[in-house]
Amino acid sequence: MQRRYITVDVFTDRAFGGNQLAVVLDAGGLSTAQMQAIATEFNYSETTFVLPPRDSANDAEVRIFTPVRELPFAGHPNVGTAFVLATIAKEPKPRLLFEEKAGLVPVDIRREQGRVVNAELTAPQPLSRLAQLSAAEVAPCLSLTADDIRTDRHAPQVVGVGTPFVVAEVRSRHAVRRAKPDAGAFGRVLPRDGAFAIYFYTRDVPAPESPCELQARMFFPGASGLIEDPATGSATVAAAALFADLDSLLEGELRHTIGQGFDMGRPSILLTRVRKQNGKIVSAHVGGSCVQMMEGTFRLAGEG
Repeated sequence: MQRRYITVDVFTDRAFGGNQLAVVLDAGGLSTAQMQAIATEFNYSETTFVLPPRDSANDAEVRIFTPVRELPFAGHPNVGTAFVLATIAKEPKPRLLFEEKAGLVPVDIRREQGRVVNAELTAPQPLSRLAQLSAAEVAPCLSLTADDIRTDRHAPQVVGVGTPFVVAEVRSRHAVRRAKPDAGAFGRVLPRDGAFAIYFYTRDVPAPESPCELQARMFFPGASGLIEDPATGSATVAAAALFADLDSLLEGELRHTIGQGFDMGRPSILLTRVRKQNGKIVSAHVGGSCVQMMEGTFRLAGEG
């Protein structure tokens, strides 16, 4: 059986930027072990597998794999998968509904002159604020000092809206730029409340990197040790929800333009939107542009 796949760069409007994603369109009949092996073979930060929905009211079941594990929810895989499905659809829809292990994920599609240019997901779960960590714990994981970690707005904390991450604020763009993952420190600190990765950001953004209001990076365990992700929608939208939750005066919508991947040569732009009403978060969203890169087919040995 020939299985079709399409690869896209997500959270970018130009080729060879953003975060790579492989979307396997004909995933019916694949076992979990086979999906994991295929994701390891692609060796992108994530690969998605599109299956028929369990509920016909939805558009697809989507399973998401890194090279080493399955994820209940992730950001750029949803945005990229929705972009691919909307692009190849015979009958365009303004919204797609994906069944995932974290819940139902709506993804809204924006078109210009009939062409898909942007997709925005709605987080499947409310904000969870879990374990707090000290600057002294987090800083060595990033090869930084405790003084580089800013704690006046919030302490480093495990947060999530479907998948948990440690989110930490760093004082300067320079500190973010020189950060490096330290495997020994990671092993001592994580996992914590289900979080395996550290997402860290700064509000100290130089003018050449505008329109970004924040610059972020994310380190996580990959198939060959600790690696960096060019764009992490699920962590970004969780961080955005945290910012809204911390703003006691916010009523309405909080938007951010967040850069990631700049320090690894794959600049990404993530657009977040969090709605808050009567002191409570109503919804959290992240979206951006995508560029289709490659497509092809493969057949697993032993299949007909």
